Amino acid sequence: MNALLTDLYELTMAAGYFESGKFAEKATFEFTIRRLPANRNYALAAGLPQVVDYLLNLSFAPDEIDYLRTLPQFARVSPAFFDYLRDFRFTGDLFAVPEGTPLFAGEPVLTLRAPVIEAQIPETYLLSGITFQTLIASKAARCVDAAAGRPIAEFGTRRAHTPEAGTLGARAAYIGGCAGTSNTLAGFRYGIPVMGTAAHSWVMSFPCEMDAFRKLQRVLGDSTVQLLDTYDTLEGARRAAKLGGPMWGVRLDSGDFDSLSRQVRAILDEAGLQHAKIMVSGDLDEYRIRQLVRDGAPIDAFGVGTQLATSADAPNMGAVYKLVEVEICGIKRFTAKYSDAKGSLPGAKQVFRDVARDVIARSGECGKGEALLRPILLGGRLIEPLPTLEQARARAARMIAALPDHLRQLEPGEPWPVIESRELRELIGQTRANVR
Repeated sequence: MNALLTDLYELTMAAGYFESGKFAEKATFEFTIRRLPANRNYALAAGLPQVVDYLLNLSFAPDEIDYLRTLPQFARVSPAFFDYLRDFRFTGDLFAVPEGTPLFAGEPVLTLRAPVIEAQIPETYLLSGITFQTLIASKAARCVDAAAGRPIAEFGTRRAHTPEAGTLGARAAYIGGCAGTSNTLAGFRYGIPVMGTAAHSWVMSFPCEMDAFRKLQRVLGDSTVQLLDTYDTLEGARRAAKLGGPMWGVRLDSGDFDSLSRQVRAILDEAGLQHAKIMVSGDLDEYRIRQLVRDGAPIDAFGVGTQLATSADAPNMGAVYKLVEVEICGIKRFTAKYSDAKGSLPGAKQVFRDVARDVIARSGECGKGEALLRPILLGGRLIEPLPTLEQARARAARMIAALPDHLRQLEPGEPWPVIESRELRELIGQTRANVR
């Protein structure tokens, strides 16, 4: 795995740790949600398998080390540091919250404990990988809730910031409850159901819309979804209805979905195509979906692209990766940051969730309810297979369903109670006093 996929200051710090003789010190870092994304009542954790794969394969190639030697920031660094990089591997421990777990502000997502350089370099990848998929999974869960049982298809790869972001976004959206994706690679790589049949270019490539519909149906049979709005939506519906089956249904990609879906439904039913479904797509988000559902529009499925693949209304999350402990010769020193609005809490932690609240405790404490942070890597080795994507999706559905109704609504609600244990509060006070 390309260890240069990180910010330069991770590597200059690594050189500094090495030259200062600190490379053997054990460090514990925590990835914590400082603030929830805008308009979110929870964040749905996703992205752990990619982090695990990164850590298990983290190394420097010879040409990457040669490149670092050319940078002026490393001009005074000893050759021994570059020799150290040649054999660099992650040998530490990873504790993490399972994918599909709803989390709240102030809660750790994962804990990394390793020799300080091994724990420092992954910061950039971890923040990027977990934050992005968590944002998409959280957005997907909102769309799925708004659809009230109607399936959501993820259609966003063409609007994602990169093709790989689209593929990982499809994965995250599936964890959040989407029924499938238009991204074929995501289907192949992750086993996600794939959806989609034809675009407007298919219809426009034929001189006659009816001929386009007929040829598509000949190829796809029962999987056919006729796209109706290339020219005139209702006339397209009449042509599709006249052609009849086999077909899955039709798709509307523009216009007043409430009015058009009602008229199209009537056309299909009159032609004896009561089984044919109506899907809509085009600039949808959870709010438009909720309104269409509330209005009783006869829509069977929704395709969501741009708004989902970019988490458009909340494209970032206040997540941080902070040093919380340093261990030298078996003696621990607890660390924290105290700047205004950007403080952190000392010590490795655990989160306990029961039916009424979450408790952030010190690692090793006993608590009531489910302990969310679980061992994933010990000594640089995966201790057991990670849950499958289907298991993560099922966990998300189960845990979201258990949330109070006010946390599942689209508008901000009363926050879920998150408190600190007595032992953690004492450690916070002691650490602050030591700094003073």
